[in-house]
Amino acid sequence: MLEDWSGRVAAVEVKLAASVYPHDLKGLASLRGVLGDSFVRGAVIYLGREPMAMGDRLFAVPLGAVFAGTPLGSVL
Repeated sequence: MLEDWSGRVAAVEVKLAASVYPHDLKGLASLRGVLGDSFVRGAVIYLGREPMAMGDRLFAVPLGAVFAGTPLGSVL
């Protein structure tokens, strides 16, 4: 979890799996519910190949994209 000076929060989880399902983001979704508008974005980093939008301010990001510097602007 990262928080800036104004209280905005971004959170990251890492899953050792090639697939991500909505229930895999329940922790991030819960944090989003508690923080409300202060929650900017949540991401699950996983072993798959495709970046995916997973709901309101929630995303799945392939591990390879993190290290390759792959642009994810269309998803994030």
